[in-house]
Amino acid sequence: MKKIPTIPRIRVLKNRKNILKNPLPFHRENFEKYGDTFRIDLGKGSKWVFTRNPESIKYILQKNHKNYHKSKLQTEDLAKYIGKGLLTSNGDFWRVHRRMIQPAFHKKKLEGLLGIMHQAIEKELAEIKPNAECDIFPLMGDLAFQVVAQSLFSSEAIRPKMRALKEITVRNQKMLIKEMRLPYFKWWFQLSGAINRHLEESKEATKILDGIIQERIDSSKEKDDLLDMLLSARYEDGTPMPRQQLIDEVMILFTAGHETTANALSFALFLLAKNPENQKRVLQEAMGLDFESGDYMQLLGQLQYTKQCIEEAMRLYPPAYFMDRVSLEDDTIDGNDFKKGTVWLMNLYELHRHPAFWKQPETFRPERFDPLDKKDYSDCYFPFGAGPRMCIGNNFAMYEMMMTVALLVKKYRISSSLNSVILNPLITLKPEGVPLKFVPR
Repeated sequence: MKKIPTIPRIRVLKNRKNILKNPLPFHRENFEKYGDTFRIDLGKGSKWVFTRNPESIKYILQKNHKNYHKSKLQTEDLAKYIGKGLLTSNGDFWRVHRRMIQPAFHKKKLEGLLGIMHQAIEKELAEIKPNAECDIFPLMGDLAFQVVAQSLFSSEAIRPKMRALKEITVRNQKMLIKEMRLPYFKWWFQLSGAINRHLEESKEATKILDGIIQERIDSSKEKDDLLDMLLSARYEDGTPMPRQQLIDEVMILFTAGHETTANALSFALFLLAKNPENQKRVLQEAMGLDFESGDYMQLLGQLQYTKQCIEEAMRLYPPAYFMDRVSLEDDTIDGNDFKKGTVWLMNLYELHRHPAFWKQPETFRPERFDPLDKKDYSDCYFPFGAGPRMCIGNNFAMYEMMMTVALLVKKYRISSSLNSVILNPLITLKPEGVPLKFVPR
């Protein structure tokens, strides 16, 4: 590891304010200066390695994934706010629960949720104010929020409770970002009581979900939504999930399920607004489709170019813009030896824009994902992660985004006065604001 270029601690401290606000320019500067892999020295034998090397990333996530677990950033820091579930666990615990929950996201099961998804999308899109430019990001947040809430709980009556839950997760995420980007100030966050205040909010979120779950159990009604599927899931010995585990899994599905989709949709719509020819092709594809017919899976299968636009948007602006892993044993990667306990931070934002792997990397070109003509990007494109821990809801999210984009473009011509999006990288990659104008067709 001594051969890896190292950023000294003093330079990190000097840049701490900019890193807290947006670490991506700091990362890019160092990747361009030192190459595709470098480390940061935070003292006390720290072993933090940043990479955008696709072979290293594929090796960690796929080829030797058994030697790499999620780091404490997720299994402890994030878990204390949203619980211990699929996103925040490792090893046998993760494997058992992945096996239990996976059937809920099989395509056959998802077909039954597409009607719920369509109704929720249409209801939120009705809130658009035509002929006036407005920030689309809050609307996409509400849309993705309602799609997940309705798919989980099939109930309009819980809307106020779910909104309170959403507000708690947003506040806790901002606290977690401070902990992650300013680890040398963690003592102060503890001493000042900031962390404890947010942990109390997490307890309130748990109470909200516990109440919703209990209402469902008391009603004895079967609704064939995601909550029903989780309530029906069983361990190998036939026992159901303990209540706290059920709450944790629901919390993680809710948090991860709506936030990443809202981000991706906002970026995709902005890119279509700035590229009218691409938008026109989406319109041509969507014009003849009638989602009121209810044949959702068949209709989604006809939205190939729409899918390409979303794939390209997620290349340029991956919601999960970095991933972390920690090595369980010593290992050799790209000819360099790394000690047990090395923390790897894999920058997917930089990989997806790497000029060695992408022609015109900064340009929106959905054609690059044409299935009849596209290059195989499987080694350098990871919008949903890779390996056994690939996002469990990737199909759900893609169906939701394709349906939303098709319905919007079919109804409105979209434009924007904004030249480029200001990025707000938190746990996921968010836009600062996306002003769009919707003119009825």
